[in-house]
Amino acid sequence: MLRVLIVGLGLGAFVAAQIGPVSLLCIRTAARHGFRPAASIGAGAATVDVVYAGLGVVGAAALIQLRPVGLALGVAGAGVLAWMGVRTLRDAWRIRLGGEADVETITLPASFRTGLVATASNPLTIISWTAIFGAAATASLLGSAASAVALLVGVMLGSATWFVVLALAAARLGERLGRRTLWGIDVAAGVGLLGFAALLGVRTVREV
Repeated sequence: MLRVLIVGLGLGAFVAAQIGPVSLLCIRTAARHGFRPAASIGAGAATVDVVYAGLGVVGAAALIQLRPVGLALGVAGAGVLAWMGVRTLRDAWRIRLGGEADVETITLPASFRTGLVATASNPLTIISWTAIFGAAATASLLGSAASAVALLVGVMLGSATWFVVLALAAARLGERLGRRTLWGIDVAAGVGLLGFAALLGVRTVREV
């Protein structure tokens, strides 16, 4: 069981470590608001990761691969990411114009919801988790319900650990950066989110 948990930790950390919209939001939030809100975003992301991994285990990928369902979810997810990107660029512009006080407050529940929404915006990852768990089953790691649960727990812990490390590093870096550089991070995050929105939209149309 310990072996399965360790594999889950590795899988969770590996999937979370890929550069994506949540990573951009985590870095941007840590640099500007500090460690705790960024870690809260990571907690939201880890929660969705384990839910999507669980859906992959029970075969939800078959539902996602139905064209009407997959297309609707993919387009909706792309729209959410685009909205986040536009909002980030809007906030960056307001800060640039001296309206920093209006956008500098962020609560832990709000950042947690951001992590949830940003991660959930790409439901096609359920298909990836299905493939991962299929490989795990082939490797005789999923011989029972208990081993599946252990793998899911490992996924959540691995994902959360990665985002804690990322948030801590970005927060430490943010303490040393000037306002102009922080503004540049805001802009880069906004543009990146719009890019991921476009990528998800294209991927949805091509693959679903």
